[in-house]
Amino acid sequence: MGRYTGPKWRIARRLGVNIYVGEEKSQKGKAITDRRPYPPGQHGKSRRKISYYGRQLMEKQKVKYYYGIREEQFRRFYEMAERMKGQTGENLLKLLESRLDNVVYRLGFGKSHRHARQLVVHGHILVNGKKVNRPSFLVKPGDVIEVREKSRNIPDIISGIELAQQRGIPSWLELDAENFKGIVKAEPTREEIEIPIAENLIVELYSK
Repeated sequence: MGRYTGPKWRIARRLGVNIYVGEEKSQKGKAITDRRPYPPGQHGKSRRKISYYGRQLMEKQKVKYYYGIREEQFRRFYEMAERMKGQTGENLLKLLESRLDNVVYRLGFGKSHRHARQLVVHGHILVNGKKVNRPSFLVKPGDVIEVREKSRNIPDIISGIELAQQRGIPSWLELDAENFKGIVKAEPTREEIEIPIAENLIVELYSK
């Protein structure tokens, strides 16, 4: 099965959290989840209380939809996180934050995770001066991410940078907006992930 490309706010209501926070029109989505804080569908209001296993699954779904990744990709990153030192759940989120498509979004070159992924795949993004077209490419401290010169007049990239500056650039990244360039200063921090995620529940789910 491919990535979900349907209505964003239907998923936000199903998960009970605005997983598209920070993106353009996210305030509209927040209003929707505030106004209708129950799952979509005819029986959304009357659904039974979610089980503990259901909560575990929901936390995993939050992460998958937020970063826009498939199940097999998620499992691969989880296995990488298990092999790292430290807490598996936190390692997992740091790995996902380090994906090139996410960094492109965080810097504002992409107006959303979807848009950022398209920019990477279509060859608009350079890493250390070389074109990288793999959204899952993991950046590391010291890497320089920039929009290639021929793509710097794309209106969505220009407006995306303005949007990112309004919401704030994470402390582990540095944006040179004038030159369409960003620098990875350090590893991602758990504290700056925008949506509430109980990663311990994901670890429990995969530890069964």
